[in-house]
Amino acid sequence: MAGFLSKLKAGLQKTASIFTPVSDLIKGERKVDESFWEDLEEALIVSDIGPAVAIEMVEKLRLMHEDGAVTSSPEVLSALKKLLVMGIPSVYEMKLGKNENGPTVILMVGVNGTGKTTTTAKLARFIVDNGKSVLLAAADTFRAAAGEQLDIWANRIGVDIVRHADGADPAAVVFDACEAAIARNVDYVIVDTAGRIHTKDNLMQQLEKIYRIAGKKIEGAPHEVLLVLDATTGQNALSQAQKFTGGANVTGLVLTKLDGTAKGGIVLAINREIRLPIKFIGTGEKEVDFAPFDPEEFCEALFEDLAEA
Repeated sequence: MAGFLSKLKAGLQKTASIFTPVSDLIKGERKVDESFWEDLEEALIVSDIGPAVAIEMVEKLRLMHEDGAVTSSPEVLSALKKLLVMGIPSVYEMKLGKNENGPTVILMVGVNGTGKTTTTAKLARFIVDNGKSVLLAAADTFRAAAGEQLDIWANRIGVDIVRHADGADPAAVVFDACEAAIARNVDYVIVDTAGRIHTKDNLMQQLEKIYRIAGKKIEGAPHEVLLVLDATTGQNALSQAQKFTGGANVTGLVLTKLDGTAKGGIVLAINREIRLPIKFIGTGEKEVDFAPFDPEEFCEALFEDLAEA
C-alpha cells in the first residue's frame, strides 16, 4: 500500500495545489483572529470541499480555539486534518460485503462517462490479486462499446465474462452470470450496468429487474451496489450521488479520475452529505491505479504540507 500512497500523492497534486492558501496560513504563523477564520473558510470552499463542510470545520475549530485546545495557526490546521479524518466512516465499513453462502454479487452503477466499465475491470483485478475468483457480467447492453470494452478487460485480467448480443435484456445477462458463477464456484460476480440518469424511468426499472433476478438466483443478491462517480465533475458528482442514492439501493461509492482533477476535496463533501462509505478510489488509467479508500492516507496526501504541523 506504500506504493499506492505515493501514487495517491502524485495523483492528488492538482487538488493539493488548491490547498496552497491553507498551507500559507501555517507558514506565516498567522495570528488566529477573525481574518484567519475567514481565509481558512474561503480556502476550504474553493478546494471543492463544499461550503457545508468548510463552515462545519471552521465552527468546530473556532470552539477548540476558544477552549484553548488549539492556539497557534499550525495547531489549528493540524486539528483540521484530524477532524476531516474523524468525519469519514470507519475503515471497517469500507470493506466489500461478502456472501458466505455462494457467489457475492456486486452491481456497478452510475451515469455514462464516469469510468464505470473501466472501474469494473479495476475492481476485478483488485479481487483477483487478493486471491479470489471473479466473473464479469456485461449488462450494459445499450452501449455497444461497453460489452466489447469489458471483454477486452476480461481477457487482459484473465477472468471469465458473460456477454450477450448488443441490445439484449440486461437482466438475462445477470441471470446467466449468476447461474454460471454458481456452477463454477466463483467468489464474485461483478455486473457492469448501463449508465443511468434517475429521470430515465425505464432504465431505473431495468435496474430493479436486475435486482429481482439476481436475488432469485443467489440469496441476498446484489450484496453490494457501488456508485461510480467522476471526481473531475466536482459538485456535479455530489448531485449524482444524491440522485442515485435516492432510488438505487447504493451501498458504497467509488471515486474515479482523482489524478485528473483539482477538485479532490469533493470526496469530503460527498462523504458528509451522502454518509455512505467510499469503498475505492482510482488515480489513473491502469488497472493497478485503484485501491480501497483510506481516510488517513487520503488526508495525508491532500494535506502533505501540513504533515509536520
